[in-house]
Amino acid sequence: MPKPTTFTKSSSVSTNLRRAALTGAAALAAVLALAGPAAAHAEAEADKAQALAENVTLTFVSEAESASAGFREVRVVLPKGIAPADVSLGKAPKGWSLKTTADGYVVGGPALKTGVDAEYEVKVRQLPDADEVAFKTVETYSDGEISRWIELPKDGEEGEQPAPLLKLKAAAPGATPIAPSPSASPTPSPTPSAEATSTATTAAGAGEKSAAKKDDDGSSTGLLVGGAIAAVLVLGGGAWWLTKRRASATGG
Repeated sequence: MPKPTTFTKSSSVSTNLRRAALTGAAALAAVLALAGPAAAHAEAEADKAQALAENVTLTFVSEAESASAGFREVRVVLPKGIAPADVSLGKAPKGWSLKTTADGYVVGGPALKTGVDAEYEVKVRQLPDADEVAFKTVETYSDGEISRWIELPKDGEEGEQPAPLLKLKAAAPGATPIAPSPSASPTPSPTPSAEATSTATTAAGAGEKSAAKKDDDGSSTGLLVGGAIAAVLVLGGGAWWLTKRRASATGG
């Protein structure tokens, strides 16, 4: 007949130790997972990730973090070597459009649903001659909340809010930078310039002098004509008087 199993104090302690070890290992794994590098919340990809590549399509993804609002717009600061005029919008959320700024562009429109990532494409005329380029990104939600992904790597370490980075391969042999797109002509100012005002004033003064000279010339001509008529009348009157006197003397 088999003997009944007897649990001693030492075996109970060993079981408790094993359980504690397993619990501790699970907790340590969770801590290590949380302490690992955070996933990027704004990313950039390219169909041709190569320096001096032309007509490149860039895809940007901003991960939704808000639990109560959706994306309304995304602002990007372009790296050196890419002009705002050289960027055009490709695929984007319905109703979204692109507007250029002094240092980049803004893509936005009707607010997306809560939890929906903002994904869009832009076409770049040419990438710069560099090893990597950063696209500092500022995201705005419909409730006014703002997320800034603008930090650049420092001493090889990624910041807490890293800007999207795009690593580029070396330029193809013979590739050269192309001329930048011409910028839009500045809007004419509604306020006249000082030079224009001075020119207008000079012209007006010249017109007034011309009119005054014309008036003076007209007055002088009128005086001369009036004087001539008066002289004719005087001479005519004198001749008539002399003729009449002679006639009277002859008759007498």
